[in-house]
Amino acid sequence: MVTDISGIDKKTVLEWLEAVKDPEIPVLSLVDMGVITHVEVSGKRVAVEMTPTFVGCPAMDIMKQEVAQLLTQKGLEPTVNVSFREPWSSDKISEKGKAALKKFGLAPPPSHAALIHDIDFLEHVPCPRCHGTDTELRNPFGPTLCRSIHYCRTCQEAFEQFKPVG
Repeated sequence: MVTDISGIDKKTVLEWLEAVKDPEIPVLSLVDMGVITHVEVSGKRVAVEMTPTFVGCPAMDIMKQEVAQLLTQKGLEPTVNVSFREPWSSDKISEKGKAALKKFGLAPPPSHAALIHDIDFLEHVPCPRCHGTDTELRNPFGPTLCRSIHYCRTCQEAFEQFKPVG
């Protein structure tokens, strides 16, 4: 599906990239996750920079491939690079992304501006299901490096939190 690419700009490319989802959280786009950190368009050429949430992210190659494939289908000539110039932070997750995490059943990370400088920010996480705050950290190490496991005493359900990283 080649698109008329005359007048394509960064905003359009970012809108298209909303279709590329995080492989672990398929309700969240790479744009809303904050993984797409730079886009530069020059005619048919588009350079995309991605910053992984963690060094050694096993899904990075898949994400790069999906970004390149989508942009190629749109008639562009993409270059997709991984960059560690500026480290990824959970503050890069958009508000739309945080809402998608919550809807998916993951407690979104708190803003770094609101963090208390101790473990308290991991201990008392609002439950994404019932919104209760009577929760406890069960395990700081969830199924992936970016998640921790919690338990809600109100609805008696376990849930995961996307850890704050910064």
